[in-house]
Amino acid sequence: MKVTFLGTGTSQGVPVIGSDDPVCLSIDFRDKRLRSSILIENDDQTFVIDTGPDFRQQMLRERIKKLDAVIFTHQHKDHTAGLDDIRSFYFKQEKDMPVYAKKEVIEQLKMEFAYMFAQFKYPGVASLDIHEINNEPFRIGSTTFTPIEVLHYKLPIYGYRIKDFTYITDAKYIDDKELEKVNGSKILVLNTLQHDPHISHLTLSEALEIIKKVDVEQVYLTHISYKLGFHAEVSKELPEGVHLAYDGLKLNID
Repeated sequence: MKVTFLGTGTSQGVPVIGSDDPVCLSIDFRDKRLRSSILIENDDQTFVIDTGPDFRQQMLRERIKKLDAVIFTHQHKDHTAGLDDIRSFYFKQEKDMPVYAKKEVIEQLKMEFAYMFAQFKYPGVASLDIHEINNEPFRIGSTTFTPIEVLHYKLPIYGYRIKDFTYITDAKYIDDKELEKVNGSKILVLNTLQHDPHISHLTLSEALEIIKKVDVEQVYLTHISYKLGFHAEVSKELPEGVHLAYDGLKLNID
């Protein structure tokens, strides 16, 4: 299985529009962060988790030729806004695009992309094959996804475990029972916004405390704000086995 980080930034991305912060002005490509999303390739199937505002740019950058399904973590715009751009895959593959999400996410998609759910669609609009999920494992072809419920402030959202890979973004709190699902992962991806306290995202110190509780081999931090600092400098401060992810990073999981 191969995982590609399509984006590793927070809701505004890095650099932030109009910012003169040194991190936003950095020339290190690892400090340029599109909105968070990953691509998973497993057994000749290709999936994306979340379609943020940069989805089109991410697909072009990685030269993705086919897409078998979209899986959503939650309904916030930095994770859903690019859904319309699945049209290219819809036209090429000539079938409805499977979308997997919890009920509340589907309801939000129906409001924000009402034209995609209309009884009589405007010509050229993609059709979706909607699958409502809950906090139980589900399969897409030969690939099993195990949801991991976390709290994004007071909003329950899903992370996912696929084989020995676990992806959690936008978490502020993870119950011990849900955290047990992470144990044994070869790779854990966990959100880490910044150093200072935040109402709905883990800080670096909070993320490191969670990492101490789980049995995993390697950890990659994502959903990163410019406020966390320069990639090169923060990386030097991290414990062994903990890394900052960056856009375009590819991981192979046996």
